[in-house]
This record gives sequence, structure tokens and C-alpha cells, in this order.
Amino acid sequence: MNNFVISGVKMLKPSGEVEIANIHVSGDKISKITRGEVTHDHIIDGKDKFATPGLVNAHTHASMTLLRSYSDDKSLMDWLQKDIWPVEAKMKRKDIYWGAALAAIEMIRGGTTAFADMYGPCMEEVAKIVAESGLRGSLSQGLISFADGDKKLASNVELYKNFHGAADGRIQIMLGPHAIYTCPPDYLKKVAVEASKLGAEIHIHMNETQTEIEESIKIYGKRPFEVILDTGLFENGTLAAHCVHLSDSEIEIIKSKKIRVAHNPGSNLKLASGIAPVKKLLDAGITVALGTDGASSNNNLDMLEEIRLAALIAKVESMNPLAVPANQALKMATEYGAAALGLKNVGKLEVGYKADIVLWEMSGVEWQPNYNPASLLVYSANSSSADTVIVDGKILMQNRELKTLDAEKILAEFKACANRLTGKDS
Repeated sequence: MNNFVISGVKMLKPSGEVEIANIHVSGDKISKITRGEVTHDHIIDGKDKFATPGLVNAHTHASMTLLRSYSDDKSLMDWLQKDIWPVEAKMKRKDIYWGAALAAIEMIRGGTTAFADMYGPCMEEVAKIVAESGLRGSLSQGLISFADGDKKLASNVELYKNFHGAADGRIQIMLGPHAIYTCPPDYLKKVAVEASKLGAEIHIHMNETQTEIEESIKIYGKRPFEVILDTGLFENGTLAAHCVHLSDSEIEIIKSKKIRVAHNPGSNLKLASGIAPVKKLLDAGITVALGTDGASSNNNLDMLEEIRLAALIAKVESMNPLAVPANQALKMATEYGAAALGLKNVGKLEVGYKADIVLWEMSGVEWQPNYNPASLLVYSANSSSADTVIVDGKILMQNRELKTLDAEKILAEFKACANRLTGKDS
């Protein structure tokens, strides 16, 4: 059983305040939070460290690390149809595994402890990496109706049956209809039926580009959320990625159906998709989390970068410097992220919550002077400040040293896969 104390650490409280405390971990949970001197057989020195909940990447495509820098500076549909989808069609089982393995290293090193991943096929390979790495993963197979859509749906159902709740509950499975432009309403109705049978939730791309909206209106006479509302898909619990272009009526649908939004500022900027109305969504009481999207459209899995972008862009989008303050941006990547993935007792440093903790090293020059650690983390620090990463009370990285993954082996296997897929020497 994991049993240790993080002593004398500056800790981010759920209220957003910071105080010096001792965080006691027993098994997979935070068992006590105390102040003052502490004695214990196993102590992690928290001096010059800032403790936060682990970061949650609420929308990504982990194995797309294989296509990082393969194709850049294009519109979404050109990028997908001409470059990305043709290479993805050549991916084998081992590519999915090693691509996700490299993503796991990048996420752990950046302080990410949980992620929502949509990709496929062979998502069981990503599940293996989640189990081996110690991370949390909410996984779904990306479903596209054309080219064996029913077979893909059956595969996602099988994934749910085989892996939901696996790895001591660290693995969750969702159903992953890709988007309205790849999954017409009749197909989404099939997905909704299967989700209802399983009790599975949904992970889907929504309203990412203006073109997507225009096509929906042209084909169906309605905007995407209005079309999908009639399919029953939103009755099962939904994580909707992007949500850039929203009407007031669609925001009302999101609110009424308790749909959680995964905001992807970096990817949306790079693909010129637009800027999501984050403040408007938050003001409506909607859960807004943060995601990186894939490493070929971002081009990294750095959640600190997304936190900073989310805070800054919201200020400009609303022309209000108070729109998303640092503490709220951090909540979007922790507490709100956990809620978006449907994780229970995750996302806060609080007694009884899962011991998913990141210790950030504050000795670097970018942390000086240290008036406000939360502000420094959001506006000043970089992901290399992540010193120690703990999930379920298990240490995945300490003093920047990975404990569960062999980085050298993974990088070698990853490069071989990338070179074979693209015909380029990485």
C-alpha cells in the first residue's frame, strides 16, 4: 500500500487559496491534511514545491504523436482529408501502442494525470499504456459511419465490455462518434442505442469550424447541436470537444443536457477554427474543461500552455481582463476536467479525494519572486517545472525521473513506427 507524506508544501486549496501543509497519502487517497511538523517513515520534502491536483487533458488523440510536424499550416478539412486520414489508414496495432506510449511520457512530464482519448482502431493498445503508465484514461474509438461504421461501433462496444473499469478503475470507456460531418443522424441514433444499453457516455467533436455549421444547416436545416438533440445521443452523458461556434439556442441545449465542453485553445488557434465563447459558457454554469487536441494539430500535449491560452484568450474574446482569472483557468484543467471526464473524487486536494497530485518545482528564475504560486503556474512557469507526479497514490515521476515507463526504449520504437508510416526520417 502507498503510504507517505508530502511535507511542508505550498498547497492549492479548492478555494483557490494557497497554504503550507502536509499532504498524507494512504493507498490511493489523500487521508489527511495537517499543518506544522510531521513525522513519518516515508516523507517527500515539499520545500520549494507547489502542490496542485493533477492536470486533466479533456480531449486528445494520443497516438497522433506519430504525425507531429508531418502536416502543418492548413485548414482543418484539407489537413484531415489530404494528409492525416491517408496516413492513419496505414497505422497498425503497434503504431497505436508506441504513439500512445510517447504521449504518456509527454503527459507525465508535463503534469498531466488523466486524459480523454479518441482514436482508433486498436484502442485496447492505448488501454495497455494507461495500465502500464499509471495514468487515468477515458478512451473511445473514433467512429466514422462510412467504411464499416457498424463494425467500428461494435468494436467500441467490445472495448467498453473488456476495459471499462480496468486498471483499478483508472480506465473508463466512452463511445466516440467523431462528428456530425462523419456520422449522420441515423448512425448517431445507433450509437445512442448502444450507449444506453451499456450505460456508456459519449465523446464527440462539436461545432469546431464555421464550415461544419454551414454544412449542417445546408443538409439538415439545423445547426449541429439541434440535429443531434433529435437523435437521443445527448441523453447518455456527453463530452463535447471544441464548441467554438455556438448559437444561444445551442448553449441552452448544452446547459439543459448537462453536456461538458472540452475547450482546445491551442489547436483552435493553429487551425484558425475560431475562439470559443468560454466566459459565456462558464457564466451559464456549464462545465468547461481544457484539452490539447492531438499532437499533430497543436503540436504538443502541454496542458500548462492550454491553461495559459485559455486565460488569455478569454480576456480578449470578452474584452474583460477579469474574464478567466488564473485560479479559474487552473480549475478548468483540474476540477472541471475531472468533472468533464466523469471522474469521481478527482480534481481537488482534499481529504477523501484520489491522490492525483503534481509537485511543481519553484526554484527556477521564472518563479521569482513568489508572491502567488497559482498565478506563477498559469502565467510564468513551463511544463518542465513538473517535478513529481502521483496518480492513485502511486509515484509516476519523482525529481523528473520516470518511474513506470522506459523512455529510451519507447523513443526508439516510436521513431521506427513514425519513419515507416510517413517514409520520412524523423
